[in-house]
This record gives sequence, structure tokens and C-alpha cells, in this order.
Amino acid sequence: MKNLFVLTVTILSLLNLQGIVVVDASSFTDPHDHQGIVAPFTPGDPKIPLDKKALEVLASGKPYQTQIASATGGRGLVVQDVDAPTDVVWGRILDYDNYTKMVPKTVESKNYQVVDVKPTKSDPLSQIIYTRMKVGFPVLKLEFFIKHLYYPELHSLTWTLDYTKKSDFNDSCGFWYVVPHPEDEFRTRLFYSVEVSMFDWVPKFVVDFMSTKALTDATAWVKKYSALEFEKQGGKEAKSATVAIDAAGNVNGEKTRKKQKKFRWFWQKKTDDLEKKRAEEEAKKAAEEARIQAEEEARKKIFISWTRIGMGSAIFIFGIYNMHLGMSS
Repeated sequence: MKNLFVLTVTILSLLNLQGIVVVDASSFTDPHDHQGIVAPFTPGDPKIPLDKKALEVLASGKPYQTQIASATGGRGLVVQDVDAPTDVVWGRILDYDNYTKMVPKTVESKNYQVVDVKPTKSDPLSQIIYTRMKVGFPVLKLEFFIKHLYYPELHSLTWTLDYTKKSDFNDSCGFWYVVPHPEDEFRTRLFYSVEVSMFDWVPKFVVDFMSTKALTDATAWVKKYSALEFEKQGGKEAKSATVAIDAAGNVNGEKTRKKQKKFRWFWQKKTDDLEKKRAEEEAKKAAEEARIQAEEEARKKIFISWTRIGMGSAIFIFGIYNMHLGMSS
């Protein structure tokens, strides 16, 4: 019977490494187990006081870490100064389709739905972005589905899980707050916080990474790639020249303003047409990806079922064999 026990443990270990016995596997078609267990962030100024020590840390180029209150007692928050204006920083944060090229541990990232919303005074929400992500660790990959809420007027982006789909995270919520640096219009002051709840089967080193190191890693990659993008665009000199040209055009009188308005209208129409076409193409692509994912999950379930039947049969046969050996001896 000792041989049977060793064989059983070995088989189960191999199955676990293959991801077969993980109960809480992600699914694009099945809903999550709940509708949220951590309180989502509120968009807008987090009102974090930055004392002399904090400002010295930021001036050195390093991130400043602090705590903010939450329903669970406290959340880590990171403040980082970035050598690029806010529009460039937002461009990096919202570029979810290219996160695999920028964000540590990210092995897959793709938007599966983008919904434009008309902001109102009571609700300045401008866009809802649904993103499918996967982070990779040794012998483990975790897939999760995020619902981002973008508030340009509040300089904020918040997110939670998309609870219509099943994620490998138990829960997650987060927050970006992006404002111009108080002393330099070509720089940005960035605020970031996140709270993650993991399932019990997730290894401790993954939990530790997601709850601690991921905080500073997030602002680090934004700082790095925003600065690179700003430099690619020509930096302060190019930005200053653009501002100067705009200012010169505005002093040429009403005729110039009318021409500019007509020009902007023409290009806005072109842009709207392109955006509409892009949205239609993305919708078709998302539908196709959902169909493929459903087929993959169906094949996976069939494979898992047959694998478990095979393993169970093997264990049963080895058990009979061990009993036979015991009776023979």
C-alpha cells in the first residue's frame, strides 16, 4: 500500500503542475464567484499630503510610498514624478494592447470591449475599457478580466474585476490619478494604488509580489516608457514649439480662428469615421475571440475529464495490483 500512496501523490503533483486540478480556473464565458469583496476606489484627488520628506524622495527620482485608509484597514499607495506631460503618461497607461512590452510579469493583455460614455455633471465617466490580462510566474500563469473606468475630467482611472467572467484572482481593484507636476508643465505627478485578494491555492510568493512589489513596479514602468515616448516625440523643445505655433495662430484674428475651426471639424469627422470603423472591427474580433475561447474551454473540460478518468483508472488498477502483491506475500 505504500507504493500506492507514493504513486497517488506523484500523479496528483504532476496534475497540479499541469494546472489540471486547479478548481478556480479562469473562464471567459462563466461568471465570477461573487460581485466584489474589496471596496472599489473613488475617482478624483486622493488628497495625499506630501511633506518635506516625501518631496525630497520624489525630487531624487524615487517613488514615495504611503498608506491610505480603506474598508479593510489600509492600502499601499505610491507617488511618482514622471519626466513627461500628462497626455503622454495617459497614453502609456491606456495602451493595454501593448502591456506585454512594458509591464513586468504580463504575458498577455488585450482589450475585448471599449465603451464610450457621454460624461455628465453628476457622473463624469467617459469610457469603460474591458481588458483580458495574464501574468506569468514560474510554473504558474494567472488570467483575469478587468473593467476600467476612465474619468478624464477627474484625472482618474479606477478598476475592478469584470465579474461577468471568472478570474484567477479572487478580487482586485485599483486606481490611477495623473496630474501635471506643480512646478513643471512638462512633467507629471502620478498616484497609484491597488488591492488584490488571491485564492488560497495561489503560492505565497505570488501573493507577496502582487501586494507589495507590484506597487512600485507599476509606477516604474510608467515612468520609464512615458519618458521614452516623450523623448521620441521631441521632448520639451518640440512641445514648446507646438504651443508657440498655436499661440501665434490665435492672434491672427477671427479669420484664422474660423479656418482652424473648419480644419478641426474636417479632421474630427475623419477621426470619428476611423474610430467607428475600428470599433466595428474590434467588435467582430472580440466576438471571434469569444467563440474560439469557448471552444478551447470546452476542449479543455473534455481533456480534464478524460485525464481524471484515466488517472482514476490507473490508481484503481495499481491498488488492485498492490492488494494482489500483499495477498501473494
